[in-house]
Amino acid sequence: MTKLLIVDDSALMRRQLTQLFASAGDFEILQARNGREAVEQNRLFQPDVVTLDINMPEMDGLTALSQIMVERPIPVVMVSSLTEKGALATFEALSLGAVDFIVKPGGTISLSIDEIGDVLISKVRAAARARLRKKPSGVRSLITRIAADKDATEARRSTRAAPTNGVVVIGVSTGGPRTLDDILPALPASFPWPVLIAQHMPAAFTKAFAERLNQNCRLRVVEVSSPTPVEAGTVYIARGGADMVLTQRVKKLTLVPQPENAQHLWHPSVELLGRSVLEHCDPASVIGVMLTGMGSDGAEAFAEIKQRGGRTIAESEDTAVVFGMPKELINRRGASVVLAADKIAGQLNHWAAR
Repeated sequence: MTKLLIVDDSALMRRQLTQLFASAGDFEILQARNGREAVEQNRLFQPDVVTLDINMPEMDGLTALSQIMVERPIPVVMVSSLTEKGALATFEALSLGAVDFIVKPGGTISLSIDEIGDVLISKVRAAARARLRKKPSGVRSLITRIAADKDATEARRSTRAAPTNGVVVIGVSTGGPRTLDDILPALPASFPWPVLIAQHMPAAFTKAFAERLNQNCRLRVVEVSSPTPVEAGTVYIARGGADMVLTQRVKKLTLVPQPENAQHLWHPSVELLGRSVLEHCDPASVIGVMLTGMGSDGAEAFAEIKQRGGRTIAESEDTAVVFGMPKELINRRGASVVLAADKIAGQLNHWAAR
């Protein structure tokens, strides 16, 4: 049995979530009404995993999370409202150490929790098995280097980049925001290839996610919400609630968002993005990077990138929050190299410079 602590100030939400997980049959459940009780029950009940609301009286979810991660770190899934404010708070929670998040379908107090029931159960089960990541020791020095490089970065952003000779495509899901926070800021302003990212995430969150990354990276980071020509030295985040594909328009590589393809389980689809890159780029000039996440999205396309002469990286089990997606790529013999998250930027710099 998995010991689950449900933390929410709404009695209705606590009851709905308890009923949902009780019906799954493999959870021992305890409830807490606010962050203060959550911190206390983390000590006493010693849960394997926690679902944690953000907005609560006495002690909010972010404060509780920071204390939990200091006193007794455990996997936490945030339960967020579908708002811009909720998105910003969720990314703060992920940076503090939360493993994943789920969006309430009906707002702060949801009467339609069944709409996300299966997804929430799968996320909590995956979180209970997840590897908690420590913040890299080099973060402070990295921030210093980024500040020192600010003038060069702004100069690069103000000049339209030259056509690209290669493409980096990244697939990522559970644990992705924090992992990308470790990798993308380590790419220099002179990085010569565009970076295309399919991160499984709701529509209301990807714009805030791209803006947050843009503040922390030397490269320009944008959300693709309309047809966008591809330029070297820019990071493109697929818009949530849609899929993103690469195509040719007026002899230019262009990223195009399109409605979710029902043939694929996860969105934005890594598999669709990878297939479109193979269709319009020389595979020998493609680097595929498979990061942390549940499932197998993108494994077939990335394995084909390697088979056709491209290069691929699978994040190692040592650093992956959830080893599902990288493991699937490795199992298909589709990984050129297997690397810890803090080694990936260096490998990308090496390959793109050749």
